[in-house]
Amino acid sequence: MTTAANPPDIAAFFDEKTFTVSYVVSDPAGDQAVIIDPVLDYAPSSGRTSTASADKLVAYVNERRLTVGWSLETHAHADHLTAAQYIKQKLGAGVAIGAHISAVQQTFSELFNLGGAFPADGSQFDRLLAGGDTLEFGGLTLSVMHTPGHTPACSTYVIGDAAFVGDTIFQPDLGTARCDFPGGDAATLYRSIRRILSLPPETRIFTCHDYGPNGRPYAWESTVAAQRASNVHVRDGIDQAAFVKTRAARDRALALPGLIIPALQVNIRAGALPPAEDNGVSYLKIPLNRL
Repeated sequence: MTTAANPPDIAAFFDEKTFTVSYVVSDPAGDQAVIIDPVLDYAPSSGRTSTASADKLVAYVNERRLTVGWSLETHAHADHLTAAQYIKQKLGAGVAIGAHISAVQQTFSELFNLGGAFPADGSQFDRLLAGGDTLEFGGLTLSVMHTPGHTPACSTYVIGDAAFVGDTIFQPDLGTARCDFPGGDAATLYRSIRRILSLPPETRIFTCHDYGPNGRPYAWESTVAAQRASNVHVRDGIDQAAFVKTRAARDRALALPGLIIPALQVNIRAGALPPAEDNGVSYLKIPLNRL
């Protein structure tokens, strides 16, 4: 088991187009690594995908001669497409996500009318991770926390003194994730976050997004202690009822993510594009008047 005295090496890669942070986490005493939340570039105006963001992760891995066993998703993202399949192709990494992804797949399979050709059972992923599961890579142990509330399938990955929290928590001045997506629930998110904040106070918190509010530099690392002291939505002293009220008001004012329609169609497929039609082209659907 990794300890705070032997922390993992962490390389962060920020994609400013989607405000997403991807991570390569490696064993400082060996050559084993995992990748968390890789981004596939997507141009909405043309429908073209590209791999410049993911290629930065691949180059880092290759330069350091790392072996990547897993490409991990903290959840099925609504704001960017995952490059998990590209990472699997280039580096041989299996694709893993929280075991409750089937609930998310069921919801969006119905929205996009995918029918029986799309099994909503998580089988598109190489491994489904339940709370309490562990993954070993090199001398490191990754522990899975099921932290729903933003979506039913959200997971936090704890590796030594670091916790990769996806969208549950942002930097303290940004607060917490929205809860108005299907299956989201503010009370559930509050309880998930309090579990994260019960980790040792020196635990480093790594978030999946940052937006640089008020012109501050982008940032994605904090600590449990900092979050408990100053998170604007969920610091110590804010109870569940107050959080739910604040979160509900905030969510009513938020627009949907710009890439939610393409992102979810790809991300519930573990990063694979929809099956090509008889002309060899993959298509994304746009449900009219539903979102």
